[in-house]
Amino acid sequence: MKKIIIIPDSFKGSASSMEVCRCIEKGVLKVFKNAEIKKIPVADGGEGTVDSILYAAGGNIRKIKVRNPEGKIVEAKYGIINKDKAVIEMAEASGITLVDDKNRNPLKYSTYGTGELIKDALNNNIKEILIGIGGSATNDCGIGMASALGYRFLDKDNNELEAIALNMIKVKYIDDRNVDKRIFDIKISAACDVKNTLYGENGATAVYGKQKGVTKESFDILDNGLKNIASVVKEKFNKEIDYIEGAGAAGGLGGGLLAFCNAELKSGIDAVLDIIDFDDHIKDASLIITGEGAIDGQTKKGKVPVGVARRANNIPVIAIVGDIRDGAEAVYDFGIISIMPALKRAMPLDEAIKNSKMLIEDAAERACRFISINL
Repeated sequence: MKKIIIIPDSFKGSASSMEVCRCIEKGVLKVFKNAEIKKIPVADGGEGTVDSILYAAGGNIRKIKVRNPEGKIVEAKYGIINKDKAVIEMAEASGITLVDDKNRNPLKYSTYGTGELIKDALNNNIKEILIGIGGSATNDCGIGMASALGYRFLDKDNNELEAIALNMIKVKYIDDRNVDKRIFDIKISAACDVKNTLYGENGATAVYGKQKGVTKESFDILDNGLKNIASVVKEKFNKEIDYIEGAGAAGGLGGGLLAFCNAELKSGIDAVLDIIDFDDHIKDASLIITGEGAIDGQTKKGKVPVGVARRANNIPVIAIVGDIRDGAEAVYDFGIISIMPALKRAMPLDEAIKNSKMLIEDAAERACRFISINL
């Protein structure tokens, strides 16, 4: 019996990763009727990461009350796997969807709620945490998160500052005497696919600030605030987070996790594959089928299909996609042996979205018929 792994990303706007899995499975079974199929819906650290990982690895959802970016109490969830691994989406506590889209003011926002999620995981004897750091409303370099873990941020007169983005520029000292030391006894990985540094023209504020509500008046306050936190971190901990790729993710939370939690920044898909023990899942597999909504030259930079192919251990990998765009052929150098488009003919976008599930199923069947002679 053939063992086939189905591990796609979502087709954004038309089908979730779980729906894509089911459609591909139907197409596969039309050709390989007795195949052993393992479905692994994945996300790369953004929205849907907790749900997809829990499906793949098993586990439970835990819900707690935390502070959102504005300090209001909201309910947030995270996942627990095997009683000792946690999967957190920072957007659950500090995401842009939690704030008023018409009156955004990142100067007053904080990642405190993300720290509360981490703290709760520690209280549940978690030994490993994966944090997806996409979709943030915040631009505070993670000082809010750190505050929830016991760090105190002081001004030049040793007065404690509220851990919001506005006050980053005022921080002169960091007091870590009351930090929850358990944070240094566990493994923390941040799923991060952006390469932005902390500040400057390629930094958090310049690249992502506008969508969060950053104005001409607040830009320098925030960008110089991030620079100041990096300087104080270097003086206090002898860590340089200024120019590390990914430090600017989630408004500098990437850098904050490095500085305050000794976290490791990983590509989103690699972090996800690690925590679900992907290498064990694919043992004895004959074929891996991955996919995404559109494949192009950017896919090679750590998106799901290439991330999967890199870890395939010489198992053939094919990609089923909604659209093939310029530069897609680059993925062949990373282990994907073939790309199968879902579209059978030219059609309007709304028609393709409406019929996406049928088209994905059909593409999976066509792909399997092409390769059936070799399996």
